[in-house]
Amino acid sequence: MAKKILVIEDERHVSDYLVSIFQDQGYETVTAASSDEGLEMARSEGPDLITLDLQMPEEHGTRFYQSFRKEEDLKDIPIVVVSGQYSPHRSINPDRVVAIVSKPFEPAQLVEIVQGAIGPA
Repeated sequence: MAKKILVIEDERHVSDYLVSIFQDQGYETVTAASSDEGLEMARSEGPDLITLDLQMPEEHGTRFYQSFRKEEDLKDIPIVVVSGQYSPHRSINPDRVVAIVSKPFEPAQLVEIVQGAIGPA
């Protein structure tokens, strides 16, 4: 069974791009376009890893991150922040995430980070 990645990203073209990168590597993917939807998907889908955008309209990925880390069943799922935010480390503790990847990013770099965190699909 393929490992599952939850992509939390509000921009559809970026979400589709991430999904295509991960699916090309054999990972299963699910998506969410908001923090609330992302938390719901994490609970229902039990992903092996989450990619998280920090800048989303009306809410920020930090809201998801703070809620997520409080949930006993979810808190150990690795998170890779993929964000255009200038200094994501100011809102997210970099010691609590696998990596912080700035947009634009190199797909090969992101795949390497994911494989390092959860292994190949």
